[in-house]
Amino acid sequence: MSMTQVYQWCSWFKDSQTSLQDEPSSGRPNTANNDWNTARVDELIKLDRRVNLKEISLKLDVPKTNVMKLSVINLAIAKFLPDGNKLLEHIITGDETWLHLSTPETKPVSMTWKHPSFPVTKEFKVQQSATKVMATVFWNSRKTILLDILLKGESVNADRYCETLDGLRHAVRRKRPGLLRNGVVLQYYNATPHTPKHTKKWLERYRWDIIPYPAHSPDLAPLDFHLFGPLKRHLGGKKFEDEDELIGEVRDWFSKLDTNFFTEGIYLLLPR
Repeated sequence: MSMTQVYQWCSWFKDSQTSLQDEPSSGRPNTANNDWNTARVDELIKLDRRVNLKEISLKLDVPKTNVMKLSVINLAIAKFLPDGNKLLEHIITGDETWLHLSTPETKPVSMTWKHPSFPVTKEFKVQQSATKVMATVFWNSRKTILLDILLKGESVNADRYCETLDGLRHAVRRKRPGLLRNGVVLQYYNATPHTPKHTKKWLERYRWDIIPYPAHSPDLAPLDFHLFGPLKRHLGGKKFEDEDELIGEVRDWFSKLDTNFFTEGIYLLLPR
């Protein structure tokens, strides 16, 4: 459930409203999200697994935003139900995050017991250091496939992202060669560098399937709900002299994670 829906329900309850159904409203009703259109989207996806949102929108005369909601659900159904857990072994998920030379501890970690006899401690506001590097992480249900660091002066654009995908493909060939033969299913966020024609042509060239997760949905991104949190907690309270020391610490942390950690993160996609 979205946070917006939670806030709305809480507001209703405070006003003594017990019904969770929307009240009738004026204006044009939303007729796009219905069983008929869901079935039509499902049919188009089964006919052509590489059909994009724009093509579906034009064929069905349905707004692109509605197609996104319908197609993500149908992609999950079309992929997960026939193959079961087998599909999860083909998924590689990836995203970017900032890493700082100095990261403050999270609030729960920094909490201490207080007693009337203890002296009053002054709390200081700790901020992340301005010096930072961007890391792109790709992993599957077994291990980290690629940790790509953006160097100073580089920016995340389509060309740079395709270079990262080239590195990912070489890493897959080296670590999990069976995936290239049996098919890679890439799950990543629809950020600007991930969607231009240049990037799409790369994905079409190597015939990688895509499972995008909708914007503002960290609950559907394994990196957000399973990996980045523990990584930031590990770095919390630590200070590094330079980028090399920081990157070395991050690589060491990844190397110590066991297979069960990665398997749990990917398999949580089913209940979520």
